[in-house]
Amino acid sequence: MERQHRGIRSFVLRQGRVSAAQRRAVDELLPVFGVSFQSAPIDLDRLFGRSAPKILEIGFGMGETTAAIAHAHPEFDFLGIEVHTPGVGALLKRIDALKLSNLRVIQHDAVEVLQKMIAPQTLDGVHVFFPDPWPKKRHHKRRLVQAPFVTLLASRMKSGAILHLATDWEDYALQMLETLRGEAVLRNTAGGFAERPDSRPQTRFEARGARLGHGVWDVIFRKI
Repeated sequence: MERQHRGIRSFVLRQGRVSAAQRRAVDELLPVFGVSFQSAPIDLDRLFGRSAPKILEIGFGMGETTAAIAHAHPEFDFLGIEVHTPGVGALLKRIDALKLSNLRVIQHDAVEVLQKMIAPQTLDGVHVFFPDPWPKKRHHKRRLVQAPFVTLLASRMKSGAILHLATDWEDYALQMLETLRGEAVLRNTAGGFAERPDSRPQTRFEARGARLGHGVWDVIFRKI
């Protein structure tokens, strides 16, 4: 049988330790707050039970920032995508502890979710905070923020929607800026790099890096 060719994914699945609490959260809470992958667009208003602006976050890590933003902005609905089980479990615990009704989780590849589950011109915003930088030059082709991915993202955004990226790797930040400038329907809101807005909380890791003199670059574009 001929093997089906698999397209480029938005991640590399690494083995990581899953704590008992994280595993319990996945087992008990993912059926409540999770969204199963499907090969057809989902009705986001129906999913959240209301009509409100919809924000997609890709690669939420351990979910600290995601939960904080959702808690601070109950007027928005948030859909977070992450493949790594420890992070999914950690965010599910936060959703439950904070009683967040405006945050749902998909544990699946972001590219496939965008291609299959998110209808065109649906999203009011997209967050991609600190994606894997793949620092070695020979691995740069594995970076998430590439022209085809940005084109896909833009197609799922409404006119006026905001695309907010952040990284602590300067060469990746420059690549992000150049790539987004190359997308015809996106416009830079800051001319170059943006100041970190209050809407993106500073993580403990980021604050520690700032104390050590490490830089963080925010890139914020709007769809015309």
